[in-house]
Amino acid sequence: MLFTAAPLDRVFFELGPLTVYWYGVIIATGAFLGLYLATREADRLGLKKDLIIDFIVFAIPIAILCARIYYVVFEWERYANGPWTDIFAIWEGGIAIHGAVIGGVLTAIVYAKYRDITFWQLADIIAPSLILGQAIGRWGNFMNQEAHGHEVSSAAYDNFLQYLPDFIMNQMTIDGVMYHPTFLYESVWNILVFAFLLVLRKYNPLRGEVFLSYAITYSIGRFFIEGMRTDSLYAFAGLRQAQLLSVFLIIVAILLIIYRRKIGVKEHYKDVPVPPKKKNKKKKK
Repeated sequence: MLFTAAPLDRVFFELGPLTVYWYGVIIATGAFLGLYLATREADRLGLKKDLIIDFIVFAIPIAILCARIYYVVFEWERYANGPWTDIFAIWEGGIAIHGAVIGGVLTAIVYAKYRDITFWQLADIIAPSLILGQAIGRWGNFMNQEAHGHEVSSAAYDNFLQYLPDFIMNQMTIDGVMYHPTFLYESVWNILVFAFLLVLRKYNPLRGEVFLSYAITYSIGRFFIEGMRTDSLYAFAGLRQAQLLSVFLIIVAILLIIYRRKIGVKEHYKDVPVPPKKKNKKKKK
């Protein structure tokens, strides 16, 4: 179970002073693929593709900024005594998906109000693209040799890890120690969630329940996988921040589903959007 090959190069290409890292390329790939799927779905539901494209133009930079701020806040001791420029070194890794989701949701709330659509309608369309982008983005962690778990035991290797491709386990071997590829576990879980959401929306659930189901299912997987990681962000008293937030999101999402059904929400996922009525202004004579 010893892998001695050199780790994969984190640099995608260099052109003079410009260095492009695999981390950024993979994140961008997930974002563009998610955008493509969301625009196709919006078109199928009778919405203009520009509605999604314009939203993504605002949401991606805000989400990345929030993801970085979230990470830096919980890892402040790491940056407090170092060069202040390290705070902006996002290519080195260090963004928190929960921060990105918070930023994206806040952007969606404001944007939906501005464009006269419901937040739930926009969130339902974006949810499968979001989880797919997360699944792809985890491979950026793979290239950076981060978001891994504890040291692999001989039993764990013999039982199932030996069947993984050598390039994965080689990349997860750092300074001669092999670690659990938790990035892979989460990526696989996210793909399963993505498939579940695609099936769910075919059954035309109530509007908002695709997004809320995303919050529940992603959080369940994240809760258990986070417990295996060695680079967790901690909230207080040794509690892992991501696990606390995952529990909170599961509870809130379930309560919202129950509440919205109780108050009699009638709009379904596939309902044709109704344009807002324009007020007729009487001309003064």
